[in-house]
Amino acid sequence: MAVTMKDIARELGLSVVTVSKVIRNHTDIGAETRQRVLKRIKELNYQPNMAARALVTGRTYSAGLIVPDLVHPFFAEVASGLSDVLRRKNYSLLISSSEGDPDLERQEIKRLLSRRLDALMIASTQWTVESFRRIEEQKVPYVLLDRAFLGLPANFVGVDEIAVGRLATEHLISAGCQRIAHIRGPAASTAVGRLEGYRQALAHHDVSQFRGYVLAGRSADVDSWSSGHEAMKKLLALTPRPDGVFCYNDPIAIGVIDAILEAGLRVPGDIAVIGCGNLHFDKSLRVPLSSVDQQSRAIGERAGKLVLSLIEAKVAPQPKSIMLQPSIVPRESTRRPQ
Repeated sequence: MAVTMKDIARELGLSVVTVSKVIRNHTDIGAETRQRVLKRIKELNYQPNMAARALVTGRTYSAGLIVPDLVHPFFAEVASGLSDVLRRKNYSLLISSSEGDPDLERQEIKRLLSRRLDALMIASTQWTVESFRRIEEQKVPYVLLDRAFLGLPANFVGVDEIAVGRLATEHLISAGCQRIAHIRGPAASTAVGRLEGYRQALAHHDVSQFRGYVLAGRSADVDSWSSGHEAMKKLLALTPRPDGVFCYNDPIAIGVIDAILEAGLRVPGDIAVIGCGNLHFDKSLRVPLSSVDQQSRAIGERAGKLVLSLIEAKVAPQPKSIMLQPSIVPRESTRRPQ
């Protein structure tokens, strides 16, 4: 028969409540008692009965995450930070991809809600807030990640997107670029903010905005490399061609660099390139990529802490917005001789 908490409590001469608190990682248990319980749990290979626990507590001890692309490195790092925080509180994380499709995202929201999860976290690709109203009607706590919705008072964790665009563009200006293009993302708050920051920086430094220098990538979150590669070929056909490119994300920037090199041009000698995301492989590319650090892992960690506080709150608190500040990580793709 399966070992129960009662069995462990009886063997150790403790209460079931004490054993339960150790399993749930409560802080009001002494170190010696905690070690005794954990040692016996390991010896007996005890596995909590989550179904029984859900009946008692009304919680499933699981949360859902929906992102546009499971293999996108930015969302992978967000999920990693989020998972670490939830795991420490014995929560499971169910991850789903919308493939950048608003209809599929709505289906995934419904599917995860049907599992009676304790909370949802969503990096949304939708145009409307209808799905979030439905989540609210079911009284399920949720947190928006990376992308906010104007006019929707919701819990949010992300980065200051206008600052992202401003920092990236000013970095190219400081590298001596005077004809700066921008390959933007989808019509979401991230892309809107970064475009605004790009325009603000050009205006502030009296740098001309050339016609045709802002392009929307065909797909910013899914198949980003192809999106950047195609957009850069269009920019190379312009007269004058850009001498600097600010890319919506790092995978787009990699496609951009490949297109420049294929055209027989140099990065950064002829065209400097900066991305966004500061992904772990950026420094290993054939031209190490300058990038804006969005604190992707920290976004996940802060979202995890926020969603746990929402789950444990007896009364739903006012929506909270956590805005992290970006920073520049310079590498070879923008290091031009002055």
